[in-house]
Amino acid sequence: MTDVAAERGARNVTVAHVIARSGVSRRTFYEIFTDRDDCFLQAFSDGVSRIAQEVVPAYEWEQRWRDAVRSALAVLLGFVEDEPAVGRLVIVEVLGAGPEALECRRRVVDSLVRIVDRGGRETKTGREPPALIAEGVVGAVLSVLHARLSAQQSQGLMDLLNPLMSIIVFPYLGRHAADKELNGPAPLREPNGLKRRPDPLRDLEMRLTYRTVQVLMAVAASPGASNRTVANGAGVADQGQISKLLTRLQKLGLIENTGRGSTRGEPNVWTLTAKGWEVQSVIAPRRERSKLARQVDDVHH
Repeated sequence: MTDVAAERGARNVTVAHVIARSGVSRRTFYEIFTDRDDCFLQAFSDGVSRIAQEVVPAYEWEQRWRDAVRSALAVLLGFVEDEPAVGRLVIVEVLGAGPEALECRRRVVDSLVRIVDRGGRETKTGREPPALIAEGVVGAVLSVLHARLSAQQSQGLMDLLNPLMSIIVFPYLGRHAADKELNGPAPLREPNGLKRRPDPLRDLEMRLTYRTVQVLMAVAASPGASNRTVANGAGVADQGQISKLLTRLQKLGLIENTGRGSTRGEPNVWTLTAKGWEVQSVIAPRRERSKLARQVDDVHH
């Protein structure tokens, strides 16, 4: 969904486009999603979560509001440069994806407004600017990014860091601080050495199904587990199926058998490889977010 929405525009994406790109059947698609709009909402939520996973730590690293915002903005720009399809989906395509998507966007924007509004505590005059100022600042920044991504100009976004920071601090810290941000040194790297890691899921040669993810997480939860232990942890009753799933993950280089195996009459001993732990570190937070989303949805209904 993320890829085809970036290429075609969210309004023009059909379920046929999505299943053709993902390589799954229409039946599988409808087992996971209610319809195309539901798929888009999940893609939007996942994109926002991926961005937040990197931007939030960068923001929390710094003590001062100004430094924190600069740090977070630098990571955001770097992320969108590396993942333009995700950036386009959450900034551009969401605007044409229907009322539910717009409501999700509104909640994200409200969070950004609250962060920018904290700049009012930094003012020298002792009077905090109206809250509407923060809305205008966030709107201006998103408008600039929207224009670049709409024109397929995702590369070079880091060059916008100084001008955008100048826009952000001006209403709160004044012209001198804005000029200092605008004329500051060009960013050469992400702040505080916070380097983005590429998504390990992109390097896999096959798609991880629900079952393979369950098996991977079961191995992570019980390093050194046998086939039977993994099967119990993954909720897979068929021993033939668990053997196939384990073999699939082993071929992907995500798990390894450190035991002697059944050829010598001894149980397998499964552990994650370094690559497996990288993939697990990405999947685990997403699973927790999905669980939380379902719980919230259940409460809402």
